[in-house]
Amino acid sequence: MDRYYYAADVATFLNADPDSILGTLARGHVFALEDLQRNTWSSQIQILQDKLSDFHEGHIAFEYGIPRMGKRADVVLLYKDIIFVIEFKVGASSFDRSAVDQALDYAVDLKNFHEQSHDRVLVPILCATKAPSLPIEDSPFDDGVYNVIKCNVETLAPTITAFSKNIPVGETLDIRQWLASIYKPTPTIIQAAQALYQGHSVDNISRSDASAINLSRTTNALTQIIEYSKQHQRKAICFVTGVPGAGKTLAGLNIANQRHNFDNNEHAVFLSGNGPLVDVLREALARDEVATQKSLGNSYTKKQALAKTSAFIQNIHHFRDDSMATSKPPNEKIVIFDEAQRAWTLEQTSQFMARKKGKQDFNQSEPEYLISVMDRHEDWSVIICLIGGGQEINTGEAGLPEWFRAVGKRYRHWDVFVSGRLTDREYNHGVADIFELLSEDQLNVESDLHLGVSLRSFRSELLASFVKAALDGNTSLAKNICPKLISKYPIFVTRDFDLAKQWLRHNSRGTESIGVLAHSGAYRLRPYGIHVKSQIDPKVWFLNERTDVRSSDFLEEAGTEFDVQGLELDWICLAWSATLRRVDGAWQYKAFKGSKWQSVKNETRQHYLLNAFRVLLTRARQGMIIFIPKGDQADQTRLPEFYDETFEYLKEIGIPELT
Repeated sequence: MDRYYYAADVATFLNADPDSILGTLARGHVFALEDLQRNTWSSQIQILQDKLSDFHEGHIAFEYGIPRMGKRADVVLLYKDIIFVIEFKVGASSFDRSAVDQALDYAVDLKNFHEQSHDRVLVPILCATKAPSLPIEDSPFDDGVYNVIKCNVETLAPTITAFSKNIPVGETLDIRQWLASIYKPTPTIIQAAQALYQGHSVDNISRSDASAINLSRTTNALTQIIEYSKQHQRKAICFVTGVPGAGKTLAGLNIANQRHNFDNNEHAVFLSGNGPLVDVLREALARDEVATQKSLGNSYTKKQALAKTSAFIQNIHHFRDDSMATSKPPNEKIVIFDEAQRAWTLEQTSQFMARKKGKQDFNQSEPEYLISVMDRHEDWSVIICLIGGGQEINTGEAGLPEWFRAVGKRYRHWDVFVSGRLTDREYNHGVADIFELLSEDQLNVESDLHLGVSLRSFRSELLASFVKAALDGNTSLAKNICPKLISKYPIFVTRDFDLAKQWLRHNSRGTESIGVLAHSGAYRLRPYGIHVKSQIDPKVWFLNERTDVRSSDFLEEAGTEFDVQGLELDWICLAWSATLRRVDGAWQYKAFKGSKWQSVKNETRQHYLLNAFRVLLTRARQGMIIFIPKGDQADQTRLPEFYDETFEYLKEIGIPELT
């Protein structure tokens, strides 16, 4: 399908009947066409037919799709090898900040994800038709994207002329190739959830290049397993593995969205024990739904929207508690457990049930109980477990072996589908013979159930490998990866927190998100204004506008590994705490208790602490800066020696210092 509603060379456009153009635009519009939209298009056509008479050599496209954002740019004008992205605000007399950000977002998106735009000059233009005339400001970024040019009806043509004269002509732009270019979007999980919920397919919002093709393969593999189980009255459990940011959650949300259907006896739900992730996604979908309904003139409340999104995305513990109130099978035939390795052990579950639910004799781990709930179905059911390697960060998280023990001990009639990568230590929790927990006739190896390419960081797929090498203390491997990584994905280290925040603000464009992260035990970062004991509201922190002092973009409140796991920002500053410090060439694990530091000697707690830093180091999509305090010789809790060797280690493995 074409990514645009209407496209033609400018000469053809100028001579075309406006009603004919309007009809073509209306046919491309998949939703009911409102009078406001029709009138807006009519105004844009009239303005451009009047003002583009000197640009016959150009090519124009209306409503060009920006898949990652689930939106469309009003007009793209290709002229003299320059890509002009024009956002109209018909009737507007001022240049709203949100409209400026929108125009810049479109241009940056094309630069980053549209193959034929990678090496081109992109000029975003905001045309507020009744706004006052402003001087043209020539302000390019380093990558060939210009800052948004603000104009009105009368200054639109002079603006295009000025840029086409002043910017050197590059390699000739092939119009057909540009219009048919490969698009490689990598949406945030929030953007992806919104797009899927609105009816877009995963193919429309995810990369389709060879390096990332396994996301669609994973979706297809899961679909085939579901169909087989449904047709043959089987029960199946699938384990989807993947590196951080590879799209496991996206794959799970896609299946939940596709199978969210009571009528076909296959209702699906996305479950997560990650409270912040559930809250943020529900809130984002609800806000989007309210805005959509209001734009259509419908009365719709946030409460109504949240009730609807709650059926699509649920907290796993609520699902568990609801299932304890009855012995009947749940409505859902398909459940997707996000971060399933974080389900609780027998000990943790029993303690919780006794303490919080008054059940003194509960003797099942969370994986075993959740399988038992889905086993209540007499015909078929499917469990999809999304497994993140090295992501267990809290006490009582069972890891993958507990799922295998449960299904191998009590549910041998279940088919088990795995990726074949579960013998890697980061997945198997140290149980090397994990497959021996199952019977041979249960096990099915399906290679497409592993997602090996990180999509979170579209700038580089090497981030997860680099972070793993750095945390493993594999200096030579980290040194080898680092130059390749930072050529596309900027990473710096600094001892100056104010400089780190300046770097974040300088790099963020349009609505790109920024934020400060720190380990949940980083209590001695308080002298730098970082209060990890002060709980953030993840919904507000991730979703509110940058002018809100509680938002991540304001850089006043820091998120911890518990707030951000499964979510992401574009640019981050990781404030490195002395909880993980380099001493004599090895990591030391520390916890601050009362007024002094204590050593963490328990191997499981050490494992959680290291994983917490793994989560924090893989949250940024576009780049990060690591702030390491200088310490204070006069403060025994912040001595310089707690930080200096860590700082030198990060520089040794190739991370440059920002000064």
